[in-house]
Amino acid sequence: MSSVNLTLTGPSDMAASLASRIRDLRLLRGWTQATLSRRAGVTASSYRRFETTGHASLELVLKVAHALSRLNEFEQLFEPPPARSIEQLEQRITQPIRKRGHI
Repeated sequence: MSSVNLTLTGPSDMAASLASRIRDLRLLRGWTQATLSRRAGVTASSYRRFETTGHASLELVLKVAHALSRLNEFEQLFEPPPARSIEQLEQRITQPIRKRGHI
């Protein structure tokens, strides 16, 4: 059984929101774009494009999060949902993880 989470936020909106929140964190620290890009080990132009458009590689976003001491917030991303029953928990423990989907 799969559940569908409906949201009004699409990927582009989420990217723009993430870039905006990162900009706000940068400004709270009093850092320039050049300072954060240097601390993150990314080019200033790549960081500036991310902050302006929301477009960036996952690696850039992770490096920026690390520079802002927020990398740990990615730890829970894409965790499997909690088991709903003892049987489901036992299945997860005893059955190997599939390497490919079946649908």
